[in-house]
Amino acid sequence: MSSSRTDAPLTRRGIPLERDLRVLALGSFANRFGAGAVMTTSALYFTRQVGFSAAEVAFALAVAAVVGIVVQVPAGQLGDARGPRRTLTFFMTGAALTSALPVLARTPWQLALLLGLLALFERSAGSVQQGVIAQLATGGRGVLFKAYLRAVTNTAIGLGSVFGGAALVVDETWAYVSVFVLNAVFTAFAAWNSTRLPELPAYVRVEGEPRLAVLRDWPYVVVVALTGLFSLHFFVMELGLALYISERTSAPPVMVAILLVLNTACVALFQVRLSRRADSVEAGARALVRGAVWIAAGFAIVALADRGDATFAVAVLVVGSLVHVVGEMIGSGGQWGLQMGLAPHERQGQYQGFAGLGFSVVAVIGPPLVTLLCVQMGETGWLVLAALMLAIALVSVPVSRWALASRERYGVLTHSG
Repeated sequence: MSSSRTDAPLTRRGIPLERDLRVLALGSFANRFGAGAVMTTSALYFTRQVGFSAAEVAFALAVAAVVGIVVQVPAGQLGDARGPRRTLTFFMTGAALTSALPVLARTPWQLALLLGLLALFERSAGSVQQGVIAQLATGGRGVLFKAYLRAVTNTAIGLGSVFGGAALVVDETWAYVSVFVLNAVFTAFAAWNSTRLPELPAYVRVEGEPRLAVLRDWPYVVVVALTGLFSLHFFVMELGLALYISERTSAPPVMVAILLVLNTACVALFQVRLSRRADSVEAGARALVRGAVWIAAGFAIVALADRGDATFAVAVLVVGSLVHVVGEMIGSGGQWGLQMGLAPHERQGQYQGFAGLGFSVVAVIGPPLVTLLCVQMGETGWLVLAALMLAIALVSVPVSRWALASRERYGVLTHSG
């Protein structure tokens, strides 16, 4: 690709210049708007309106999470083999048809089954879409477009949560059900919108090539393990921080919401700008280190919040969260640079599905680990997490060089690293 293509602006007035990227962005916005509304209301609907216990809802969500882990790589491989755009439309249509079904659940097993079915389509669609993005956002623009999409989806989730909040205020069954129906409608629009994307060629395996070649690409497996572990910081700030505020500091509980809004606003405004220097494998590894330094500093600052009164705690939490979100945005660009730059262009669905698997596994082990370190261990736990982030990022530098040097040995000849 020419350097002029790489250096050309991605957007004008916040809108992607390329038609295909505009279509992808519109679909992602619609999809995540509905998801934001459901995320805000679903737990309270199932506990307060249907009568499930918190443990029963958690069980159903755990089942859905396991389904999501299992389907990601096969779905990505299916997208490569059958054509990414066509497969994306199929899974998005399935997600639209199953989005509202969980409201029908009247037993925990029904809820687990319906959420698991929805997860099958949603996570499969997400996996295939990552491959579509990697094929359409070419010329070193994949990382920038993923950064742009993250800003778009964060904004969509925030706006959707406002709609969900209205249902919470009404607090009637019909209001909660309308949120699920709204999600189905927006997901259906995203499914239709995906038909406007260009047909992408299916990948034809050569004789003797394994069906899931990514599982034999050991350097890529190690990189995904590292980027997955690096994702632990998301759960620290989403779950660990909320519990830490309520149980170990004098800050008012409303700070949890304030810090979430602050994080969302920063990502929407600055994610693209802070991802510009991570469009290759080596640049991605360096960005991961820079991001880890900021994240570690943010954790160290937040760790001090239990040392003073409410005013001191609020100030420390705001500063620490702002420092952390800078590292979050830089580090996210680094993760995308590694995951996309090492993958073969024609098998991006399979490889990006596997890359998402790292985050999904950490989503299972992260909450109990974060609870232990942030709440039970307090300041010491936050410092342990800071050291862990730095260690993971530093190890990623030599690992990324090893992975890049081994591409040809693993049959990856079209990577963009």
